[in-house]
Amino acid sequence: MTTKQPSSIPMPSRRALHALLLAAVVAPLVAAPLVPRVAHAAGVEDAVAELQREWETIRYQAPPAEREKRFEALAARAHKVSEAHPGRSEPLVWEGIIVSSWAGERGGLGALGLVKQAKALYEEAIRIDGDVLDGSAYNSLGVLYYKVPGWPVGFGDKAKAKELLQKALALNPKGIDPNFFYGEYLIETKQPDQAVAYLERAIQAPPRPGRQVADAGRREEARALLEKAKSK
Repeated sequence: MTTKQPSSIPMPSRRALHALLLAAVVAPLVAAPLVPRVAHAAGVEDAVAELQREWETIRYQAPPAEREKRFEALAARAHKVSEAHPGRSEPLVWEGIIVSSWAGERGGLGALGLVKQAKALYEEAIRIDGDVLDGSAYNSLGVLYYKVPGWPVGFGDKAKAKELLQKALALNPKGIDPNFFYGEYLIETKQPDQAVAYLERAIQAPPRPGRQVADAGRREEARALLEKAKSK
């Protein structure tokens, strides 16, 4: 039986959608660990590591007014890396992270197209090899699914988010980002008691080589979220 869709559905304001997308794609999407620099494999690994370092500089050190344009330029560079290394998942994951971050800085309805582009990049990375970078494509895509608005504005889906986040956790059970985002997901789905253990694991997660800035920022976010979970 066909379900009749409602004829009139209130659309969120530009400010509300901006806030949702900003939360979805700026803070969360730092999941991928540093790509190791290996002398005999200096192609894709070095190219992706360079993108990652530049992303971290923009995200954590650049003035807010500069971020949108710098992420836009970095997204163009990331796309060239993806094109230069067809059949590799790593560039697609980081192109997705960069495009997502660009969307977060842009905000509003104009950002939704970029978020959908990031979604397609993560899906292609998973199709090739979802296990690379400790399952970062699953994690980042899962974050989009629980942060982006659902129908009719976006593609948000809490059940799909849970499935993807759990895959990421299975691949990297001690990782800072999989634990943080699953904890955040549990809070957003009104399960704060269950979130506590995951947020504590995020705070205690082993450091990622070369990711000191990102790790420090994520731990601060985890502590703040842990306080929120315990207060509910």
